[in-house]
Amino acid sequence: MEYGVHGNEPVSSTGQCLNSSVLSMSILCVLEFEIPINESKNLSFLQDVFPHISPRFSSIMVDVNGEKQCKRVEVKLRDHVHVPIFPSGLSPKSYDDHFHDYISNIILEQYPKDKPLWEVHIIKYPTSSAAGNLIFKLHHALGDGYSFMSALLSCLQRADNPLPLTSSFTPGIATGW
Repeated sequence: MEYGVHGNEPVSSTGQCLNSSVLSMSILCVLEFEIPINESKNLSFLQDVFPHISPRFSSIMVDVNGEKQCKRVEVKLRDHVHVPIFPSGLSPKSYDDHFHDYISNIILEQYPKDKPLWEVHIIKYPTSSAAGNLIFKLHHALGDGYSFMSALLSCLQRADNPLPLTSSFTPGIATGW
């Protein structure tokens, strides 16, 4: 990849199209857990591994002389991780409703222009299908669903088998910048 005068990487036309004032597309990935979520372990994973999957996870789009470029920035994890507070003591079925409403709301929210285009939401409440959930909201300008799933699976392990999970996809971000 060729870098511009300011040391920034050019943004592809696909990346520009998918992150414009007219169109903004995200991919949601929901991971369900059989056991309650340990927030500190997830934060450690996110800090140590997630931003390093691809340079795009620590970059923003900037306009340099009318040309969109990718600029590396410092990732402040607290700006990307959200832990919602639901009412306590509800049934899993009631938490299903809160969970679905939460997903509907976050997909409509715009990303800040001064931060990389991803978020993680830690849902610590039991639903009828999981003891807890992680929601990855990833802007489509960063990549496609197959490459995101491949990248996420390459970072995860099963509790009963410390080897990384595998998939039939090749790790890496395919489209985007």
